Amino acid sequence: MTPNPVTTRPEATVREAAALMREHHIGGLPVLAGDHLAGIITESDILRLLETGKISDDLWLPSPLEIIEVPIREIINWEKTRKALSSIGDTQVQDVMHHPVYTVTPEIGIEDAASCMLRHRIARLPVMEEGKLVGIVTRRDIVEGIAGGTGA
Repeated sequence: MTPNPVTTRPEATVREAAALMREHHIGGLPVLAGDHLAGIITESDILRLLETGKISDDLWLPSPLEIIEVPIREIINWEKTRKALSSIGDTQVQDVMHHPVYTVTPEIGIEDAASCMLRHRIARLPVMEEGKLVGIVTRRDIVEGIAGGTGA
């Protein structure tokens, strides 16, 4: 496990969380409300905010103008994307994070941690001891544990 993981707060913005992920080269952050594990935010959660829906199908132009219909649709979709991008950074982490979170204890074996990740299709497990966050187990930790012949 990685002890003392980088964390964020529920009221932090997605922009702040993304900056922490970039700065520390990590793909997710436990979200702490005081000492309580409130959730987890991942790169995938942030990417989901970029979904702008399908290409507009409500636009129809008469035949003489059909040749410009596709560019107009693209402009409309770019506007949707631009609007989504401008508001994403101000979204609060609590509006995007996953909760409740699957967690483990420090005593968990590498096989059990890997099995939990695979079963729940997740890439990281916060490690809790007596109700406090003490670490995080990631896919990388498991690969390094296997490569080094040690447990997580």
